[in-house]
Amino acid sequence: MPLTNPWLSEPTPAKRLDRERLEERLLNLLSSQNMCVLATTGPDGPLATPVRYYPLGFAVLFTAAPRSPKIRNIAADPRVSIGIFAPLVGLASSRGAQLFGTARVLSPEHPDRAHYWAAVRWENEHAERGRALSEPPEDTLVVVEADRIVYTEHWLRREGFAPRQFWRRSANDES
Repeated sequence: MPLTNPWLSEPTPAKRLDRERLEERLLNLLSSQNMCVLATTGPDGPLATPVRYYPLGFAVLFTAAPRSPKIRNIAADPRVSIGIFAPLVGLASSRGAQLFGTARVLSPEHPDRAHYWAAVRWENEHAERGRALSEPPEDTLVVVEADRIVYTEHWLRREGFAPRQFWRRSANDES
């Protein structure tokens, strides 16, 4: 039987991408998707919530209702994990990232909110709700700056690199 991607049956390489090349791939993934799964922990156990997000460098931003289960969980334990993935056709196209960080909930009055809010594309959602674009929303903004990221891309195997790559905010802490 012919193999579509014979390189997938070869031994898995262990070579790491250099930091600059890995960061380029991470930023491409973050910028080319808009949905993630946010994992939090609360009194009832783990909660995985699909969320529309906006990227800003290695930060993931999203709005949330102040009384939502995800916000309650973040208030109790701000450590979160976020899964972001590209549409999957098969193993060869497998590409995604798991981000780990601490969530910050920024109220409309928070002094850091304006910096992050500039990256939020609120206009479409606002228009879908029939709200005037002349009145920007005052939604709660959640910011997760990634401390570390596990990136998976099986296509890297074609170039002799490991399909799983590791990034840490501090270049000195790379795995």
